[in-house]
Amino acid sequence: MIKVGLTGGIGSGKTTVVNFFKELGVPVYIADLEAKKLMNTSKSIQKNLIKVFGPQAYVNGKLNRPYLAHQVFNDEEKLKAINSIVHPKVAKHFSKWLQQQNAPYCIQENAIIFENNKAADFDFIISVTAPKDIRIERVLKRDSTSKSEIMARINNQWDQAKKNELANFIIENTTLTDTKKQVKKIHEILLKAASD
Repeated sequence: MIKVGLTGGIGSGKTTVVNFFKELGVPVYIADLEAKKLMNTSKSIQKNLIKVFGPQAYVNGKLNRPYLAHQVFNDEEKLKAINSIVHPKVAKHFSKWLQQQNAPYCIQENAIIFENNKAADFDFIISVTAPKDIRIERVLKRDSTSKSEIMARINNQWDQAKKNELANFIIENTTLTDTKKQVKKIHEILLKAASD
């Protein structure tokens, strides 16, 4: 089975693109969503996060997301620490999930494929992109956050142009009709690649 990584900066519209692929019957694994679930259910993740970030990392056995977000905000070392605890578990979970899929190809949606040196894990990579002002506007509508917080998150991720250079496919996600067309075209190419 062909493994496709789908990435893009915050607000680029990865979820929209992923939903179009799902409509075409493609199995999709959302790495961020699964990471959140694992952080709440895995005893070893819980133990290691408490070891690094203290008992405040969990409140009544549930992940204290605001506290952890504040800890890693603008602190590269703490961000690396959290990633080294969570990412190996997500990778293991993804491998198990893959074995249960029956399709020509599947997608893992993951914002930081390149940042985590994971590009080699995939046969193809799709980069979802949109102009910065549109991305900021989308996140402001979606999250209760400020423009400066969004900018900090954008600056923590690789530059979009750098991601696009390394990707096999680029989806310019500005209008839904156009995005859907691009998804369909890539879908056909991937189906062909899977049958070759």
